[in-house]
Amino acid sequence: MVTNKKKFNNSEQHLGMVDVLRKESTYSFDETVKRTEEALASEGFGHLLSKGLDEMFKLKLGVDFPRYTIILACAPELAKMGLEASLDVGTLYPCSFVVYEDKGKVMVSHTSIMRAASELELAPTDVMVPVIEETGKRVNKVWNKI
Repeated sequence: MVTNKKKFNNSEQHLGMVDVLRKESTYSFDETVKRTEEALASEGFGHLLSKGLDEMFKLKLGVDFPRYTIILACAPELAKMGLEASLDVGTLYPCSFVVYEDKGKVMVSHTSIMRAASELELAPTDVMVPVIEETGKRVNKVWNKI
């Protein structure tokens, strides 16, 4: 695996060994949010919440901000595996994807929380490996559907 990779468009970025996925969507903002929610559901992730931070900034701060939606999801069996490795892993839950506008483009991004848990030493790496692998398989399927 490559480390400290910093190519941002349609890429994977690795900080240490933490995976950051980022790509430009060919769909509208709203369609990208919808497709992400549907892709998560199709891979067994329960959709917990989609929240537009730009709307919250406008309402609470009175400021304009480019469209930015956080999509929170959880695959219960994967969450359970992570918690069995260490209860502290839950401090990173739930899994999130973000859809945002940047310079006229619609972007999607995701960071591997299970790999982050291992890197942050919230759980032993050897115990997290199967969790990271299974989560990675499902997230890759989601990613390819967006």
